[in-house]
Amino acid sequence: MDIATLIGIVTAFGLVMFAIGSGLPSFIDPPSIMIVVGGTFGVILIAYPLGNVIGLIGIILKTFMYKVDTGKDVIAQLVDLAQVVRKDGILALESKVGEINNEFMAKGLQMAIDGQEPNDIEDILYMEMEKVSSRHTKGSDMLTALGTFAPSMGMIGTLVGLVLMLQNMSDPSSIGPSMSIALLTTFYGALMANIIFLPMAGKLKARSQEEILVHEIILTGVQSLVAGENPRIMEQKLLGYLPPKERVSGFD
Repeated sequence: MDIATLIGIVTAFGLVMFAIGSGLPSFIDPPSIMIVVGGTFGVILIAYPLGNVIGLIGIILKTFMYKVDTGKDVIAQLVDLAQVVRKDGILALESKVGEINNEFMAKGLQMAIDGQEPNDIEDILYMEMEKVSSRHTKGSDMLTALGTFAPSMGMIGTLVGLVLMLQNMSDPSSIGPSMSIALLTTFYGALMANIIFLPMAGKLKARSQEEILVHEIILTGVQSLVAGENPRIMEQKLLGYLPPKERVSGFD
């Protein structure tokens, strides 16, 4: 579980609630909530197919639960496999594939064991990387869209409240509720966009970049295994994908 996402949401909402203090009941207005929350998800249904919108729950959960293998761990695992190949040959990896949790790595290794041409392995794995990137991009785009629609619906609610207020200026008792709708819809829209949707979209983009980097390391590692490269040479090649401060050799 990504504890940073949970801490961030709790902290942001907590500080807002602290600032509101005992005035919290004044910030709860059902008509405003209907306009912003209901309107936002209504608009997302217009913008995206129903299947994609239903999948939003899974996308949001990924910001909490999704775990990406680190480049350092993947390199160490590939170097261990390279030592097996150097000692017993590529077919010796057959017994190791079932122990590998990373599906992308397992797929690449299985193709290598099956004797597929290096160019074919590269093409297939690159295609897989593009599919993963496309799925991640779609998810972050949907959350970004929600972050755009929520404040827009808040502005629509503000206009609705102002119109209602101006139509009933002769009735002082109606000015307060109308002004409440006008202000609270903007508040709800800004809250949803800037504490939930846009930060989550940013988290998904960062996770996508991390996963693609790991896939690039695996692709290069599989190519090295097929070529029968020396594990030390392979390790140095793979460490080039990492920031300088993370480049620690397992042979030192």
